[in-house]
Amino acid sequence: MHFDIAWPDGTVETCYSPSLVIREHFAQGALYPLAEFVQRSRSALGIASDRVQQKYGFPCIRAMAQLARIEQVADCFADVPGAAVRITAFKD
Repeated sequence: MHFDIAWPDGTVETCYSPSLVIREHFAQGALYPLAEFVQRSRSALGIASDRVQQKYGFPCIRAMAQLARIEQVADCFADVPGAAVRITAFKD
């Protein structure tokens, strides 16, 4: 599934998860402080990758790449007071 996020500067990005577990960690329309968004992303994408490993015998490289991208962009906003990320849409 895909989900759209809006970074603190308003840039919208489409993210990928191989599992619907992302819906258990985020709510559409919700605004998450940057650190919380990254933590929830780590948890959700880690679970999603583990599910792929259980089913196919290897972790999901795309989920881990998505997490790396989230962490990389989040680092750019680390010094922005009140930085937050909004979940704008889920796309199954």
